[in-house]
Amino acid sequence: MKFAICNELYEGWPHDQAFAHAAQLGYRGVEIAPFTLAENVFDISQSQRRGLREVADSLEIEIIGLHWLLAKTNGLHLTTSDREVREKTAEYLGELARLCRDLGGRVMVFGSPPQRNLMDGVTPQQGFDYAVEIFSKVAPVLEECEVTLALEPLGPEEGDFMLTADSAIEIAKAVNSSSVQLHLDVKAMSTEAKTIPSIIEDSKDWLVHFHANDPNRRGPGMGDVDFEPIFAALKKIEYDRWISVEVFDYAPGIEALAGQSIRYLQGFC
Repeated sequence: MKFAICNELYEGWPHDQAFAHAAQLGYRGVEIAPFTLAENVFDISQSQRRGLREVADSLEIEIIGLHWLLAKTNGLHLTTSDREVREKTAEYLGELARLCRDLGGRVMVFGSPPQRNLMDGVTPQQGFDYAVEIFSKVAPVLEECEVTLALEPLGPEEGDFMLTADSAIEIAKAVNSSSVQLHLDVKAMSTEAKTIPSIIEDSKDWLVHFHANDPNRRGPGMGDVDFEPIFAALKKIEYDRWISVEVFDYAPGIEALAGQSIRYLQGFC
């Protein structure tokens, strides 16, 4: 297992400074939120993409992929009944796949609850169908770019669509592409009826990415969740991919969040 950190924690820092700090702490990868680069992915030039990858390469840290894919965008939605909006959303996700490839990444985490929650008048079945439609349209681009879209279940405090690992797997099954798989997040899994180790073991055939955090919205080891059984489950299924630290409460400060998180995770290796 390899440890990465999500770059929005460093928002406001120059990329070279942020990447260097993460690498110095022992992170081997960074995960990029596109809104930290530009409001619209189509505005991120090829020179900007090359430059960011060169910075990462020079610091011997890998850009592993993207998350918060639709955050801070306008006019995009996964489960809308508006066909034109669905078309634009599919096109946008396709360009995100190209961005991910250009940065050297291989995974895109689809969370973005405001842009996926059911809109007024849309039934859960319709939302499912619209999501499958969009992801199916994006799948060929994902395959071409050798990028995997990892669907992220989120708890009920985040919204009302794709709330469990099982529901995300059902969508992935319906899309029927190896480029659409599953992402798991500790904070989100804490809201499920099943235990976190059970979710991990039951999802082993679909799991391609993992976020480490706590329901208190801080880093792993900074709350009540015991990661020992979580790591035991990951080792049991022979998970050997990235574990990314993702936090939402920045009150302790960047240095404390990044440093304490990786030291805690390294204790299980």
